[in-house]
Amino acid sequence: MSYKRGYVQVYTGNGKGKTTCSLGLALRATGDGNKVHIIQFMKGRRYSEIDAIEFVPGMTIVQCGRDEFVSKEDPEQIDIDLAMDGFEKAKEAVLSGDHDMVILDEINVAMDYNLIDVDEVIDLISRKPSTLELVLTGRYAPQRIIDIADLVTEMKEIKHFYRKGVEARKGIEF
Repeated sequence: MSYKRGYVQVYTGNGKGKTTCSLGLALRATGDGNKVHIIQFMKGRRYSEIDAIEFVPGMTIVQCGRDEFVSKEDPEQIDIDLAMDGFEKAKEAVLSGDHDMVILDEINVAMDYNLIDVDEVIDLISRKPSTLELVLTGRYAPQRIIDIADLVTEMKEIKHFYRKGVEARKGIEF
């Protein structure tokens, strides 16, 4: 099953919920019989969504990162290599015709950190099959990506319990 026309969606901003939003979209799509593939950039921890996705027919996920802080000013070679490996996987997933939706989780951050070149992402967007829904998440979406996207949602933090010292909770934040 595929869409008559697939769009490019971007979820960005400093607020909570970008990955969560894309996962909800993925769940809705698989509920309608669509195949969804998710690539998580700059993530290596086994987040709770990975445990859940293993039970969802038609949804797959791959992580391309470490469970380590990445320095924006001086990323380690392993972080660059993992991001580039993830982008190669992204190209394969987008161009294969095997999926109805591809989610590139945290790719905006990977571009902002110069782990992935914005021009290469724009090229991939221009080559995506017309029926593929492509979702890009993460803070710091480059303006050039925002300009070519069909839908852009900015999550804006108004208030967050983290500011009161609440640590990330398993099953809620990860």
